[in-house]
Amino acid sequence: MKKLLVLLLLAGVAGATELRTAAPEGAREYFISPRNGDVVGQTFTVRFGLSGMGVAPAGTEAPNTGHHHLLIDVAELPPLDQPLPTSDTIKHFGKGQTETELTLPPGKHTLQLILGNALHIPFDPPVMSEKITITVE
Repeated sequence: MKKLLVLLLLAGVAGATELRTAAPEGAREYFISPRNGDVVGQTFTVRFGLSGMGVAPAGTEAPNTGHHHLLIDVAELPPLDQPLPTSDTIKHFGKGQTETELTLPPGKHTLQLILGNALHIPFDPPVMSEKITITVE
C-alpha cells in the first residue's frame, strides 16, 4: 500500500502518463445488462463484462487486471492518462465488483464502462465499452 501511495503522489507531481499500464491485445469491456436500447425501471441492475483480462480490487498490482468504472450520462470522456475522478457521474468499483444497482430518474441515459489499473488510470490503449443508451421509465 505504501508503494501505491508513492505512485499516486508521483502521478500528481510528474503526470500520470508514465503510470499507465499496457492493455493486452484483444481485451474488451462490455455490458452484460442492460443492453443498448433497453427500457428499465428506475432501479435496475447493471452487470459488467470483461474478456482478455481479470478483475481485481484497486491497488492490486497483478498483470492484466483492473477494476471497473461506470460513467453515467458523461458527454465527454475524462482524460485517459490520469486517474479517473470520483463523482456522481463516474462511479468507482474499486473492490472488484462486477455489478451494481442503479437508481436513475425517468428519461434517456447513457452508460459506459472504463477499466482502470491499480491507480484508477485507464489502460493503454483504453479498455472500455461502447456507450449505450437506455430509457428509464
